[in-house]
Amino acid sequence: MMKRRTLLSALAAASATAALPLRAQQPPTKIVFGYTAVTDFASVFVAAEEGYFKKRNLDVELKFIPLNSTIPAALQSDSLHIGGPTPSVFLQAVDGGLDLVLVSGGGVTSKTFTGFGLVARAGSGIRTPQDCVGKKIGVPGLGAFLHVTFRAWLKGSGVDYRKVSFVEAAFPQHADLLRGGSVDAVVTADPFMSRITESGAGYVASYYATFLPEGNQTIVHAAKREWVAKNPAAARGFREAVVEAAAFMQQPKNDARMRSAIGKYIKLPPEVLAKAQISPPGAIVSEKQVGYWIDLMKDQEMLKTPLEAARLIAK
Repeated sequence: MMKRRTLLSALAAASATAALPLRAQQPPTKIVFGYTAVTDFASVFVAAEEGYFKKRNLDVELKFIPLNSTIPAALQSDSLHIGGPTPSVFLQAVDGGLDLVLVSGGGVTSKTFTGFGLVARAGSGIRTPQDCVGKKIGVPGLGAFLHVTFRAWLKGSGVDYRKVSFVEAAFPQHADLLRGGSVDAVVTADPFMSRITESGAGYVASYYATFLPEGNQTIVHAAKREWVAKNPAAARGFREAVVEAAAFMQQPKNDARMRSAIGKYIKLPPEVLAKAQISPPGAIVSEKQVGYWIDLMKDQEMLKTPLEAARLIAK
């Protein structure tokens, strides 16, 4: 009789375990995500703070990367599983032979957004695209979003961007470079732009980005194709979490919590973040958006191989 009861108890326990959701029986998938110090990563910060990753059994570690242009190499070396390069950095990496795909997206461009621009050193006299000729201008990543779009703005204004000297410098260095006279201007973004202008180290010469079309990605979330193939549920869960975070961000009542999440990861005080503009979220990347960047970079002779937008987006 005791043996029968023991057997029945064991069977009941096994049935209860089998009835549990599969996700609850598995350890969380570890994902190291690389980001830079810009608010375009807000949807990832929100997903981390609001528990949207944990909800999908993902253990996401957010890792700060000083220069956006180094993210593809970190993905290739497996230092990161997913990272947030700008679209141009991503496409250059693929053009150079790295087999990367897009899992989701960060911020997108907006005609009303003035959160980045050309900030000139106080006393430099830079006001127009023509004033940039012969000058040294700092950008947060050679070949990254701000560098490529600024060159497009110069070209559209009739200025040969090859006559401008560009130097790579991380966002936190921009104010010191302007104060020290190492550069004549920087192409920078909030909240660093606001801090520079408030300190008197520089002034906004142009919110040049208003020429960009509406709704194109400023940051994309990329991974190795091999990693996505091995971890399809994790890649899908990451994208779903970012989509949920984007919906959260679009509700005005959540503004304070969104800014708090941003402040935690890019280490800025609340009074600075309170004034910063936040890029609209664009969690899903389309072929049209990728195609726009391919065309823009072809125009600047940055790509050597034909790239197919559809093949670069993880399904």
